[in-house]
Amino acid sequence: MYRHHHPGPEGRGFPPLFDMAARLGDFPGPIGVRARRGDVRTAILRLLAEQPMHGYQIIRELADRSGGAWNPSAGSVYPTLQLLADEGLVDAEPSAGKKVYHLTDAGQAAAAGLEGQRAPWEEAAATTTEGAGYRMAAGRLAQAVFQIGSTGSEAQRTAAYEVMETARKQLYAILARE
Repeated sequence: MYRHHHPGPEGRGFPPLFDMAARLGDFPGPIGVRARRGDVRTAILRLLAEQPMHGYQIIRELADRSGGAWNPSAGSVYPTLQLLADEGLVDAEPSAGKKVYHLTDAGQAAAAGLEGQRAPWEEAAATTTEGAGYRMAAGRLAQAVFQIGSTGSEAQRTAAYEVMETARKQLYAILARE
């Protein structure tokens, strides 16, 4: 199954740690939170319904409201603002060297249609507490496993192997519980 094997304790082979860490990438969902394109749009409309903002304020507000779980990039926020402007839902006015965006009448109507729905930043915060924490812990573990596999001494890799074997058994014991 694996092309390369490193000798483990008692002469058993085990897959290179790099391959093991790469396989951890098959977890469902990303480590951390990445919103769908529609979520960015909805979030911007909802925020601008409260008050005009410039792009950086929108990014910072989404991160704050999600408790740091969602940190949208400028590469997702600014193109969405441009799309909303092209659709006639937002307008921008220069203020202190920045474009401050506000909803048009059509944008206010679109934002009003979103009332009663859970806000995207609430979804992002809930995702973090409901499963992303598990994925983040698995990702951090994979990083440590990879680091020992790529830079650790033979003694460190052997010790790590024992820790991983113990952890694997403990994880299966958790699954066996009712």
